[in-house]
Amino acid sequence: MNETQATTVPVTWSTEEIIAKRNRYYAASQRAFVPYEKPLIIRRGQGQYVWDELGNRLIDLLGMNLCISVGHAHPRIVAAVKAQVEELTHCTTMFYHPVPAHFAEELARTMPAGHDWVVHFTNSGAEAIDLALMMARIATGNQDLIALRNSYHGATYGAQGVTGVMNFRHNTGQLSNITFTAEPNQYRGAFGSGTQPYLDDLDRVIRHTTSGQLAGLLIEPVQGYGGIVPMPEGYMKGAFERVRAHGGLCIVDEVQSGFGKTGDAMWCFDAHDVVPDIVVLAKGIGNGLPLGAVVAKRDVAKAMDGKFLFHTYGANPVACAAGREVLRVIEDEKLIENARDVGARLHEGLMDLKARFSIIGDVRGRGFMQAVELVRDRGTKEPAPEETAYVFERTRVHGLVLSKSGNDKNILRMVPPLCLAMEDVEPVIDAFAQSFADLAAR
Repeated sequence: MNETQATTVPVTWSTEEIIAKRNRYYAASQRAFVPYEKPLIIRRGQGQYVWDELGNRLIDLLGMNLCISVGHAHPRIVAAVKAQVEELTHCTTMFYHPVPAHFAEELARTMPAGHDWVVHFTNSGAEAIDLALMMARIATGNQDLIALRNSYHGATYGAQGVTGVMNFRHNTGQLSNITFTAEPNQYRGAFGSGTQPYLDDLDRVIRHTTSGQLAGLLIEPVQGYGGIVPMPEGYMKGAFERVRAHGGLCIVDEVQSGFGKTGDAMWCFDAHDVVPDIVVLAKGIGNGLPLGAVVAKRDVAKAMDGKFLFHTYGANPVACAAGREVLRVIEDEKLIENARDVGARLHEGLMDLKARFSIIGDVRGRGFMQAVELVRDRGTKEPAPEETAYVFERTRVHGLVLSKSGNDKNILRMVPPLCLAMEDVEPVIDAFAQSFADLAAR
């Protein structure tokens, strides 16, 4: 018989104890995703900065995996959350509460005018992807879905079925009736640069690997975990035309690129002259509070009428209160413009590094979605995963938090909070320069 004892031990900030407890009590499935050789323990954050358990300050170029949109511990978000927690922590969607309803209205108003938009709140982005797939199949009556290679849409059983990154596709049965088309990667895409070759491939995929009757296409305007791969001009528009010609819906995954990350508009798809049928949101939506959403045209969502679908915390009023304030802060503090201007300067600095260090094969991105791809030879573009891992570790030593990503893990990915400032750019570039110099000197 197991003995039950109330937990009375205070939270520890001992590095060794934190690591030991996590290793002892986390399931294997939750222990696997640890990027650094020595685990990074975060004690607190403020704005674009975080501090580890030893008091070292780092510039957070990842926004805690893109979840921190307007800055750590933003006082307006804290106040909104505190006010709601003190009044009511949770209200199940079986009952009504005004905060989620107001937030749904405010999200709908950010979508393209002339369409009737509705919102379904979920607990996370992966759950929202699952719902979007189901909604597309039910609304169209078709089963075949198309995703892009190199895409990342989540690791749930449904979302990994449309994810084109090997690291997130487990050796288990996947959803049926899903096929992949080549991503229009302008650096190392299967058909080189340009847009038309990739639209031609989409035509071939529809013709040869589907029934010709589509449920939909799922696309990230900028592939996130795949290594910051922006869709080139004309691709999304051409892809939407082809998919709709075969009866499918167009699903845009803005989980990573949304909320002004590219510095163009609130939603990245706005820059591509397209109107999706379904938009998936999460991560930065609540500035770190768990929340996701599916925003869909009313006639598409109506297909689910009468079909019971319940997300326990999906419309949690605390998370929605944070979400409402996120929208206000982005507008009031002109954070989209900040992402545009500071992101452009950051990109310039990264390009300067490319000119100095031959291991950098490509620098790409827009606004606050930036990537540096490392290769052993610029001619062959052979990925450099070991060198990337070394530089990645050194950037932490020099005061940065970022990500290494992509199928070959040879890409340094940066998607900082929208409050990253112009005065942060020089320290960031200096830290990268020192890290690449460390690699050259080892």
